[in-house]
Amino acid sequence: MKITKDMDIMSAVNNFPETVDVFQRFGMHCFGCMAARFENIEQGAAAHGIDVDVLLEALNEVAK
Repeated sequence: MKITKDMDIMSAVNNFPETVDVFQRFGMHCFGCMAARFENIEQGAAAHGIDVDVLLEALNEVAK
């Protein structure tokens, strides 16, 4: 299973707990945020001014 920009943030974290460090490294401390429950990775990245492609590359690297 690959992490995609359409995946919601909490699904990524629940399926790949090792991604928590990546999200935090990119400044996305979303886990306590209500938006994380319905926002997808692309929307979260945009809200934080993060290049979604760079984020996805890092997320998928640790999710291997």
